Amino acid sequence: MRRRILTEASGSLVSGYLINAIKDAGHIAVASDIDDQCVGRYLADDFVQMPSKHDPDLWPKVAAILTEHRIDVVIPSLDETLLGWAKNKPQFAERGVEVIISDPPVIETFVDKWLAYRFFVDNGIPTPATSLSQDYPLVKPRNGRGGQGVGVVHERIDMAGMLSQALLEGEEYTVDVLCDKASRPLYIVPRRRIGVKDGKSTQGVVVRHEKIIEVVGALCKAAQFIGPINVQCFCCNDGTVKVVEVNPRIAGGMALGFAATENWISVLCDKLTDGQVYQTKPIKYGLRMMRYYAEVFVSDC
Repeated sequence: MRRRILTEASGSLVSGYLINAIKDAGHIAVASDIDDQCVGRYLADDFVQMPSKHDPDLWPKVAAILTEHRIDVVIPSLDETLLGWAKNKPQFAERGVEVIISDPPVIETFVDKWLAYRFFVDNGIPTPATSLSQDYPLVKPRNGRGGQGVGVVHERIDMAGMLSQALLEGEEYTVDVLCDKASRPLYIVPRRRIGVKDGKSTQGVVVRHEKIIEVVGALCKAAQFIGPINVQCFCCNDGTVKVVEVNPRIAGGMALGFAATENWISVLCDKLTDGQVYQTKPIKYGLRMMRYYAEVFVSDC
């Protein structure tokens, strides 16, 4: 069955891989963005201009858009709207729209880096020491995405809405994870980050790292994730693995996770929306990804 699948933030530099994955899986890609001239409009099969995330009538308008454009599945990716999608998931399901996202308590925990830290500590997930005061050199926003607002700070700053974290020495990894509705991980794909620009992975290589797989498996057992999630962690010089944060959504660098396994869009539709039994594929360890800019030309004539 061909589904109409809506994706968010279709003007981002990494939106093309997800749009193409939907089309390659045989479904209809419906891009969305607040900018009606974003690049995703010209890559997808259909386009929806979304209201601002600050619109007081955002979710009634979204509900109308889903109905008007006959959307079957939504794959949220915008941090600022994740909680709204999670809260509205039951009412959208009644309309026949499947939103692939974890439940509200999970989203509330992991979009807030302090709450996530407390979750890690309470559930025995190794993580760097973290404080709401400026006790450690690495400072970052409690709520934020990519590398925005993150840095090593030596002078005193206003810590409102911020936290500090112990610096880790070692190799940085991102882990692409796909969970079923029981939070069982279908795929755990560690990739070592080789190049990063503006918080987005530009190069990476898939690595079989048993300790990372073990730690991420424990994390999935403790939480109740649904669908794709993204785990940031360090393999420290002392051999330990420490989880830094979790993005409870699909992520830009997951193109490598897809390539190392299979098209996750097919898995999402078969395993998560239809409930079919699904046999996963072997992971292609050693697969490397490099990215480049590509152009889309549109004539106004």
